[in-house]
Amino acid sequence: MTTKKIRVGVILGGRSGEHEVSCQSATSIMKAIDKNKYTVIPIGITKQGKWISPQETIKTLPSAKIEGKSLVVWLNDPEKRALLYWNKDQEANKEPALEKLDVVFPVLHGPYGEDGTIQGLLELAGLPYVGAGVAASALSMDKELMKTIFQQKNLPLLSWIAIKRKDWHQDKEKILSQIEKKNFKYPLFVKPTNSGSSIGVTKVHCPEELEKAIALASSYDRKILIEEGLEGVREIECGILGNDEPRASVVGEIRPAGEFYDYASKYLDKRTQLMVPADLPEEVSSEIQEIALQAFKAIDATGMARVDFLLTKKEHHLYLNEINTIPGFTSVSMYPRLWEASGISYPDLIDQLIQLALERYQDKEQNKILKEDSPFFI
Repeated sequence: MTTKKIRVGVILGGRSGEHEVSCQSATSIMKAIDKNKYTVIPIGITKQGKWISPQETIKTLPSAKIEGKSLVVWLNDPEKRALLYWNKDQEANKEPALEKLDVVFPVLHGPYGEDGTIQGLLELAGLPYVGAGVAASALSMDKELMKTIFQQKNLPLLSWIAIKRKDWHQDKEKILSQIEKKNFKYPLFVKPTNSGSSIGVTKVHCPEELEKAIALASSYDRKILIEEGLEGVREIECGILGNDEPRASVVGEIRPAGEFYDYASKYLDKRTQLMVPADLPEEVSSEIQEIALQAFKAIDATGMARVDFLLTKKEHHLYLNEINTIPGFTSVSMYPRLWEASGISYPDLIDQLIQLALERYQDKEQNKILKEDSPFFI
């Protein structure tokens, strides 16, 4: 008896500075996915935000940049669960072509993909999807909100402050005074609050470098995060997998080629090293795994996340940096490597994430829409 394959829509590209990274991650997923179990429908989004047909997406993938003219639109009808091909020359009486989907794997890094926007669209369409929901995605993308939640949960953080671009432009001296009152120890890191892959991030060594760093960060987002940095620290990462009962991977370490783990160190400089597992005492690794799980639960994440830490080299003082709900996903990216070292192969990891998406969707389907005593109860 032939089992019907699950149709997986893989969304890639996107209106983000991490467009090319997304294409690389999605290409790796599509190569490794179990073809006997899943049928893959790639859905590309250009840098301008246009949704491209699966056929044109496949043609453009080798270039790691999504381009095309044959557009599709999402049909926000939970009964259809499909893409609608948009053709301006469509005959008036002809039924439009639909691309049916069972589940979606969003492989979109950064804004308009990792921030809850695409998740909201999928919720409206009534489609199961891999990864965190709307709220958890939005919280993890907005570094100010994320750190506020972590602070409330008493998780270990370095000192930080968030400012708004509008306030900075209106009164720079006032903002600089607010920063000075925090008594930060340099270096500082200045970041766009909603961004990824270290885009727009500057390591500030002295007060004289601060204005230029804020100007750069403010060109990427309306909110800017300024946080205390540390010299001589180790950059540590831990993967989380699961829904209501998540588990932590082994712990890994990043040894960046540059002064810190910036965009060049992440994607361009081959001298950057990913150490899996990290050479750490067992009790330190266990503490990292426990705090990673706490961070995952704090924002009510589901599916997957990579949690990043800073660890002092001598005293092993640990600081939670951030959580990423759609981490880099090529076969050599840290998140898959952490799970490979934990006993889950890359193809099996993809399979488990899709199954977790279906599990979460089935759980949500148990929700009632109206109160039982309502005359409109269904």
